[in-house]
Amino acid sequence: MGLLGNVEFNSLNDLFLHQLEDLYDAEQRLTSALPQMAEAATSPQLKQAFHTHLDQTRTHVTRLEQVFHRIGAEPKRETCPAMKGLIKEGQEMIDAKGDSTVRDAALIAAAQRVEHYEMAGYGTVRNFAQHLGMDDVAQLLQKTLDEEGETDKLLTQLAETGINARAHA
Repeated sequence: MGLLGNVEFNSLNDLFLHQLEDLYDAEQRLTSALPQMAEAATSPQLKQAFHTHLDQTRTHVTRLEQVFHRIGAEPKRETCPAMKGLIKEGQEMIDAKGDSTVRDAALIAAAQRVEHYEMAGYGTVRNFAQHLGMDDVAQLLQKTLDEEGETDKLLTQLAETGINARAHA
């Protein structure tokens, strides 16, 4: 969402649609970044987590398309500068030289930043949908929010049960 652009909001519905477009762009960008993160990871569990989240992210894209259709809008991407920045940070971790276990810890850190951004975005649009009386849409968005939270917990578990300790050794 361009903060300095010429966006105009005259209703909560306008803002809701704009936020959906931003998330749609973010998820599309993430489908391109996750395979690179999986390739860069050395921990088999972390590789699998990235592959699993890639599959989920593709489902999130499809789910957002369902949301667009339910509200009578065509799926459209609004450039998400935040996700572009988060992916750029992730690329720096992918390209980092040095100990591969430390890089795995860095990849988790980058991925969790992405998850937290997505959770904030989905929580917001879910709340907007509820206020707009779109309970079926809110349920779809909640499902994605729950999955993003599960991914964040899995990444924390991977970090805390070995990767961070090995990186510290």
